[in-house]
Amino acid sequence: MSDLLHAATAMGAVALDVGDLDGMTRYYVDGVGLDVLALTQDTVTLGRDGTASVVLHAAPGLRHAPAGGAGLFHTAVLFDSPAALARAVLSVATHYPGSFTGSSDHLVSEAFYFDDPEGNGVELYHDRPRSEWRWDGARIAMATLPLDPNRFLADHLVEDGAAGLAQVGHVHLKVGDIPTARAFYVDVLGFAVTAAFGSQALFVSAGGYHHHVGMNTWTSRGAGPRTPALGLGQVTVQLPDHDALGALEDRLRVAGAVSRNDGRSLAFEDPWRNAVRAEVAAAVS
Repeated sequence: MSDLLHAATAMGAVALDVGDLDGMTRYYVDGVGLDVLALTQDTVTLGRDGTASVVLHAAPGLRHAPAGGAGLFHTAVLFDSPAALARAVLSVATHYPGSFTGSSDHLVSEAFYFDDPEGNGVELYHDRPRSEWRWDGARIAMATLPLDPNRFLADHLVEDGAAGLAQVGHVHLKVGDIPTARAFYVDVLGFAVTAAFGSQALFVSAGGYHHHVGMNTWTSRGAGPRTPALGLGQVTVQLPDHDALGALEDRLRVAGAVSRNDGRSLAFEDPWRNAVRAEVAAAVS
């Protein structure tokens, strides 16, 4: 049994339980620039080129989680070029000017932060070439440096450019404590630690990416298991084949974690009852 997730692991769509399905759909379509890939009475799947990034589920009976609770810090949508990112940033800033919360140069990436209309964090970013990432052994050099949005747009915004790819690059969670998060996401699931900041934050990945999952206690230290609320519905981890899925199921079983296997995906919860679905990428529909 392998102790690590397959190197080809990636993140899939993030599902959100929302109170205003129409309003949230407009934000991700008119603002972020995602396309509607599938639509039912109570669910909208959004993404580009057939790849889902955000799935919105209508949950009008739910309320917002209390302040300080665990859950979603942000969904990070990765763009394939600075130009594509610039178009998305301008679109959100134009259609939803009050939703911008900040921007940062993280050395490995350049990122812009927003809150959607129901308070879910959204990161829009592009990666610098991997040849420019700096490693110290298994740890990657990341920072939070100033990034001027106006300068970024002036340098990278082009007219009539292709929309480009946009998919979930990583997910950042609010957790109650870092040791418990590490025990589950590293020791059980098999992610590798790429950066750690004491009791405040942990970043983990598969296959040498800078991070697929971030976890922090900045506003959620001591948070217990979640109860049903608006916000994060499910995080998706995509695995390349059934062998990788089976290895993950074995690790969960050995750890005593409850999981449900439907033949092509594995459903389970982390210690804060954040729902996670691991699926074989080729089986995504």
